[in-house]
Order: sequence, then C-alpha cells, then structure tokens
Amino acid sequence: MSKYFKEDITEANIKNKIHDEFLYDLLEKEYDLRKENGRKSRIRKAKFPYKKYIEDLMIDDLPEDARKKVKIFSSLEFINTGQNIILAGNPGTGKTHMAIGLGIKACNAGYNVLFTTIPLLVNQLKESRSEKTLRAFENRFEKYDLIIADELGYISFDKEASELLFAYLSLRAGRKSTIITTNLSFERWDEIFKDPVMTAAMIDRLTHKSYIVNMNGNSYRLKETKLWLESQ
Repeated sequence: MSKYFKEDITEANIKNKIHDEFLYDLLEKEYDLRKENGRKSRIRKAKFPYKKYIEDLMIDDLPEDARKKVKIFSSLEFINTGQNIILAGNPGTGKTHMAIGLGIKACNAGYNVLFTTIPLLVNQLKESRSEKTLRAFENRFEKYDLIIADELGYISFDKEASELLFAYLSLRAGRKSTIITTNLSFERWDEIFKDPVMTAAMIDRLTHKSYIVNMNGNSYRLKETKLWLESQ
C-alpha cells in the first residue's frame, strides 16, 4: 500500500477528499495491485512453454469439431465440473495452442494451472517413486484445478511408466480437470502403453464424462508459418 501512499495523499489534498473516500481509493488500488500480481504469479507458476491466447486462434482454420467446442470451453465450466478435454489429431492443427490458451484464460480467472508434457510427467513420477516421495508429489499436484498434459503419443512407455501414469490420472478423474493433447487416435494408444488391458482402462477412465475433440485437419501451424513468412 505504501507504493501509492505519498501520491494519494498529495492527490487527496489537491482534491480535498474526505477521509473515507481517500481510504476507499487507497484500498481499491491495493486490491487491484494484488489481483494483478496474483494473476501474473499464476501464469508464471503454470510453466507454459510460451504464451498463446484463445482470442488469437484463427477459428475458421480449426477442424470443424474444435470450432464447435472452443466457445464452450472458453466459459471454463469444464473446470468447475471436473471434466477432461482430450484434443486428438494430427500435428499442427492447433491442439497445444488451444490448450495453452484455455490454461492462460483459467489463470486469469483465478484457477491454479500447470502445463507439462506427458514424457516429463512420467519421468517425474518415476523419480518420485524411486525417491519414495510419490505421495508428496501427488499431493502437490492435487492443488491444481487444471493440468495440461501435452504430447501423448510421441514416445512409448514401459510397464512401470504406464502404471504410474494411469494411477496418477485416475486420481484426478471426475474431480479435477486435465487437458490432454495427442497425435494418436484411441485405436493406436496400445502403441504407447503396450498392455491392451491397461490401454482400455486408461481410455475408459480418461474419456468418462469428458470432451473428446477431433483435431484432424490441415496444418494450422503451417498456415501460421506461411503468413509469418509473407509478412517479412
């Protein structure tokens, strides 16, 4: 509050503000400052690899299913209801952009968010198990209202990694929201997890009461790159 104190006293003297009005203005500025600092802090702690905004999506270039659902997701109601979003489709169609955009929008709305990749998450889970800190790791992640898990499908996992990932995602299922991006259709998930039973259980748990978005389409990223090159 001291940041504004001197200048506000000067302003109050000039405008002959009464005590209550002066105090109200001072408290309002302090509230706005803390709110803005909180917003910036949530975005920083979310660990987004870069900033992308929902408003910057070229909606007309998104796959049809995504165009229909992006407005629904922008309300962030899926976070309040603990629903998951799975963005599945070929590379370059805007999956990560949409996920980060929703994540930043959630941070701005006061939700705690974390961005990670599936390979990084699996490595952290395995390290936590070996160090016998898995429970502490899981408890720490429970505080997040939304977790964005990017890049499911780029590498396959051994049995231990598959079990850890399944157990972790199961803990959040139906309670806290997770956005997953993947370049593989569900029929090909056994290429990642190897075990057909584990794969079926994973799909069943993740898709229950979730939004499944078909992101197959022309490369959104390729068009962005082309437009950027043309502007140079």
